[in-house]
Amino acid sequence: MEFSKESYLSGQVLLIDKPYEWSSFQALNAVKWTLRRAFSLKKIKVGHAGTLDPLATGLLLICTGKATKQIAGLQGLPKEYTGTIRLGAVTASYDLETPPEGTYPTEHITPEALLEATRAFTGEIRQQPPVFSAIKKDGKRLYEYARKGQQVDIPTRVVRIDAFELTRIALPEVDFRVTCSKGTYIRSLAHDFGQFLGSGAYLSALKRTKTGPYSVNKAHTPDAFREAFREKGFDV
Repeated sequence: MEFSKESYLSGQVLLIDKPYEWSSFQALNAVKWTLRRAFSLKKIKVGHAGTLDPLATGLLLICTGKATKQIAGLQGLPKEYTGTIRLGAVTASYDLETPPEGTYPTEHITPEALLEATRAFTGEIRQQPPVFSAIKKDGKRLYEYARKGQQVDIPTRVVRIDAFELTRIALPEVDFRVTCSKGTYIRSLAHDFGQFLGSGAYLSALKRTKTGPYSVNKAHTPDAFREAFREKGFDV
């Protein structure tokens, strides 16, 4: 980690491990606040390369200074995620932002069926983003329509799943690892996975583990980032 003002103004790509229930904006602001306090800066340019939902954790790339010019390129890098899909129920948000509703059978789901489902969602697939998402339609975020109970048509999009493997099977839960293209909604993948299996499903846990060559294993939480500056004697 760098501790000079010049390095952050000239440009750094920071690997931040976003905590559970933090928004990406909160994580960005925490890093920005640390840098401003550490170096007595009135302002410093910062931006992140790819939003994570509040209920997701993991790698958030935050660019400072002139490195913000790299954001578009970083957003286009492939991503890796791990997480848990809960079978046998659905939610309106496709994750735990909204409560489970309805119950669906899972007794018929075999290991062979699960493997077939992962294969069905590998390669280029057409996916509909969740209505509880930040995509804009007619100038409003989709979640604004959803929270008011308003119906809205959401066009499908083509995304690419390079790998989809199950790392633990303990029905009604399965753990997974997915590598995918920009724009892929893992919540939608979980929902569609359940439908393919003749059941229901929602995403109960998600962690972004990689973006291109960058790994969460080398990331710091916002609190750890601030603490590193404190240990070096900065008043943050």
